[in-house]
Amino acid sequence: TTSSPSLAASLYGKARAAGLDLLDAPVSGGDTGARNGSLSIMAGGDREAFERALPLFSVLGKNIVYMGPAGSGQHTKAANQIAVAGATAAMTEAIVYAEKAGLDPETMLRAIGAGAAGSWQISNMAPRVLAGDHDPGFFIKHFVKDMRIVEEEMTERNVRLPMLDTVLQLYERMEEDGEGDLGTQALIRLYRGGRIPGGGCH
Repeated sequence: TTSSPSLAASLYGKARAAGLDLLDAPVSGGDTGARNGSLSIMAGGDREAFERALPLFSVLGKNIVYMGPAGSGQHTKAANQIAVAGATAAMTEAIVYAEKAGLDPETMLRAIGAGAAGSWQISNMAPRVLAGDHDPGFFIKHFVKDMRIVEEEMTERNVRLPMLDTVLQLYERMEEDGEGDLGTQALIRLYRGGRIPGGGCH
């Protein structure tokens, strides 16, 4: 699971004091990646421990990367969640725009998906959106937790991430409305329901 990098570093210190190895190794790839054994795994900790764990990681994922000292895996997952937040919001708004402009959303996605706008979200999550499939590959409530961790890390560094702030507000609204157990692709419901903070979309 995603946790704070500082917690990972603290647990690493306690593990080493007890003569144990510990890696922080969050994953990305959703339910599809978990089922297919194709997750991306980003690991922090001692290189030697990482090498010993590689056979196990190889069962779970395809893209397995050693990121550095303890906490580095969680920092990388935080960066991943920032990118996912932007990509999910962009995919959602592209669909909303297409619907409002009178385009066929499926045809629009096929047109843009092979160009510069192509992304994992466009290829994997947009079809779920169009099918009305809001089942969780990744829960909204967990995504909110992850984004709050990122914001805490950035606050400590006196850095603000405006895009992340905005996407977090959208998902917090969904969680407040009792939709925390839906998948992140359900963001479209907020737009179609006219529930964007500050108004807009129906």
